[in-house]
Amino acid sequence: MRILATLAAICLVTLAARGGEQSLFNGKDLDGWDGKPGWWHVEDGALTVESTPEKPCKKCNYLIWKGGEPADFELTADFRLSEKSNSGIQIRSERRPDWDTFGYQADMTGNGGLVGFIYHHKRGLIVARGEKAVLAADGKKTAEKIGDAAELLKVFKKGDWNTYRVICQGRQLTLYVNGVLMAQVTDETPGADKGGIIALQMHPGPPMKIQFKNIVLKTAK
Repeated sequence: MRILATLAAICLVTLAARGGEQSLFNGKDLDGWDGKPGWWHVEDGALTVESTPEKPCKKCNYLIWKGGEPADFELTADFRLSEKSNSGIQIRSERRPDWDTFGYQADMTGNGGLVGFIYHHKRGLIVARGEKAVLAADGKKTAEKIGDAAELLKVFKKGDWNTYRVICQGRQLTLYVNGVLMAQVTDETPGADKGGIIALQMHPGPPMKIQFKNIVLKTAK
């Protein structure tokens, strides 16, 4: 029976791998991730980072997934933020020195203000919550509303666990929060469809606590 159970488990893992789905966090330690020493750890089964009055964060640092640089994929992750937190999930990004990054981000703040926004280090907030936009090759933006920003924010649970779903397909990036469409951008600027790292942000500012768990990546077959 034990041998059969083991074989069944192996088959399930193989099928998951063939389907392009993998869990990026084992719920126990930082295996598979690279973070700035002294900041990231695992607490109550979640990747956790925290700043305090005694230990302020003066410069952004990121916990970087070491498993690849996907281009087309679907990423889901549960996150929980203290009220004054500012964080994000980097996608299709470049790694920079001192655990820094450059690229797209599924933005988030503890008060919900930036939840559902798509941010870019060079271009700032490129798509707002409730917006569908196209960025032309020259960077010119055209946009239309797909929902009311205030109404969409009601699905966000302050101080509790929420789920981001990020879909990158070709030049299109789409964000969902708790199953609700938040924002979408089609980016025609050079290099927008290239692969890059996935990373989690620790942001400077007031004391804050940021947590992530249940991080699952589905890559295109």
